[in-house]
Amino acid sequence: MTSFPTPDTVPLDKSRFTQRLAIGSLLGLIVLGLAWELFLAPLRPGGSWWAIKVLPLCIPLTGLLKNKLYTFRWMSLLVWLYFCEGVVRAWSDRWPSSGYAFLQVLLCLVLFAACALHVRLRLAEARARAEQASAADQPAPSTAA
Repeated sequence: MTSFPTPDTVPLDKSRFTQRLAIGSLLGLIVLGLAWELFLAPLRPGGSWWAIKVLPLCIPLTGLLKNKLYTFRWMSLLVWLYFCEGVVRAWSDRWPSSGYAFLQVLLCLVLFAACALHVRLRLAEARARAEQASAADQPAPSTAA
């Protein structure tokens, strides 16, 4: 039997989508950063030590997988460092490195939007639950006069 989504399950579905989108774009940034600096267009022939720039991106991966709200919050701030690097390198590097930098900028924007939307949905969901709980705790108004 197929069940139709109820108002209670819709935010959960949206937050799962934003979680998956954040994880996917974070993994994309990690893979792009490694491939870019090691194989595709390294700063120096044979690869560059700039590949270690992806290490800070590996730290929040477990928090995103465990759906920790705090990780989504600080990840939406950390991603701007990679955005700035992508903008600078898209402007200053030559092709193909500038193309990879532009892809990094796009992935950063997707990651930020997914994290920000995820936090917003989760906070709205918590607020709705708190309102339901407080409404259930209040006694019904008496009609005796």
